Amino acid sequence: MQRRRSTPAGLWALRWALTCAIGAIAVGVLVAVHVFLLPSAAVPDAFKLTKASPPPLLFRLFSFPFIAFMFLRLKDQREVGYRRKASELSWTQEIAPPQLAKLKISTQKVGSMREGDSGFEKLWKPPSNRYFVPCVAPSSSYLPPTQSRGYLLVHANGGLNQMRAGICDMVAVARLINATLVIPQLDKRSFWQDSSNFSDVFDEEHFIHTLANDVKIVKKLPKELITAKAVIHFRSWSGLDYYQDEISRKWDNYQVIKAAKSDSRLANNNLPSDIQKLRCRAFYEALKFSPQIEALGKLLVERMRSYGRYITLHLRYEKDMLAFSGCTYGLTPAESDELARIRENISYWKVKEIDSQEQRDKGYCPLTPKEVGIFLSSLGYPSNTPIYIAAGAIYGGDSHLADLHSRFPILLSKEKLASAEELEPFKDYASQMAALDYIVSVESDVFIPSYSGNMARAVEGHRRFLGHRKTINPDRKALVHLFDMINQGSLKEGKKLSNIITEIHRRRQGSARKRKGPIPGTRGIERFRSEEVFYENPLPDCLCQQQP
Repeated sequence: MQRRRSTPAGLWALRWALTCAIGAIAVGVLVAVHVFLLPSAAVPDAFKLTKASPPPLLFRLFSFPFIAFMFLRLKDQREVGYRRKASELSWTQEIAPPQLAKLKISTQKVGSMREGDSGFEKLWKPPSNRYFVPCVAPSSSYLPPTQSRGYLLVHANGGLNQMRAGICDMVAVARLINATLVIPQLDKRSFWQDSSNFSDVFDEEHFIHTLANDVKIVKKLPKELITAKAVIHFRSWSGLDYYQDEISRKWDNYQVIKAAKSDSRLANNNLPSDIQKLRCRAFYEALKFSPQIEALGKLLVERMRSYGRYITLHLRYEKDMLAFSGCTYGLTPAESDELARIRENISYWKVKEIDSQEQRDKGYCPLTPKEVGIFLSSLGYPSNTPIYIAAGAIYGGDSHLADLHSRFPILLSKEKLASAEELEPFKDYASQMAALDYIVSVESDVFIPSYSGNMARAVEGHRRFLGHRKTINPDRKALVHLFDMINQGSLKEGKKLSNIITEIHRRRQGSARKRKGPIPGTRGIERFRSEEVFYENPLPDCLCQQQP
């Protein structure tokens, strides 16, 4: 019988050494992937190391479930959203929508592009808050609401942020005239034809509970009082004497007063400190969005954060804005005619004939998407900066966004960040969609409005209240002059333009300062109109300076 040939000891040793070497390389690769690419919070409990009983390393690394998990995890890293615990946001989908995977963009986060580059970091650095912090607690002499003299009904008019400011002003008015506030009715007849009720947009229970020590609030007016009311158009920008004298006298004849409009009915300045602080408590603490809106809003913020630091651009280039303002620069004749017809057909828009060029020269028009692109590039933001577009449908769609998109291809929006299923409960309601934009805007690293409307003012004020987060307010009048020079060929894009624009906006980035008063020389209603809006800058009333 033939004897089996034995393997030399040296060959066995060589095989063993090769096996160990291959195993060591595999272990090293998997450990590196596990440590550097996988966030510890995303590792299933079965694979987490604990100090008490660490599982054998080789068992962890070579087990089939772990290898399968690592493969799937690395695949999922390319998505924006990560799957969350079942208890979180269970009301809607929790995975980023598939359209995000189609974006042809760099996977490198903008925040890690130039670590240590002081010029780049300066683009994101917030202004100094000068140690100002929120101080909205009432004074020691502030008492709970006393016996109510009647009910205050409120019809909140306008878009989301116009209504929010008006509602908070009416909270203060209810306190001034000793009224029970009935949950306000939202505007259903505006341009947007939004049928939302208060509880669809705001957390009604939170609103009532938070203001319990300030104003008595009820959800409905008693049935027996529905027809017995005085409908009053409160005078714009009115002060303490108007409400406590003239309006309070109405209680002698009526049990119910209805405010026909809520916007700009309370003065910005020269009100008692406790009333100003109440306005801030109402705006920044009590008037929260509904739980559904808050949840999706926070999810959108998380998905934007996955790209790194981001800018929110409030691109007010929507049909209603352009029609109302009469701004037609850059539009086709057919588009200009369409906007003129819209303005003509809306009865409560009083001004019908508008000189578009004059509006633009005075800085009264929103920047176009193309102009915004030049502005951002001149400030120094690189082309791979993630930008969230906070807006409704952009007039003209992709054709008007093309120039901006060519400069900054990472243009995102709620429609791109969320799936159709996630947006379904909100998509037919302009106020609820605007609330989602508001949340992402407040939380962004930089906020830039193309026009200083109600949302821009509200977001800027909220960001000041939260620590003076960076908000760049474009000087539209100065910018239009520069853009015209570019169009005429007397100025080119480059270092010179960049230096000019940077210098113009050096002091327009949301730093701590007192609210601006009226423009000198203005009188009457124009004097109040020229003041900085209370909710645009809550300093000094609701921010106090601490010692460093």
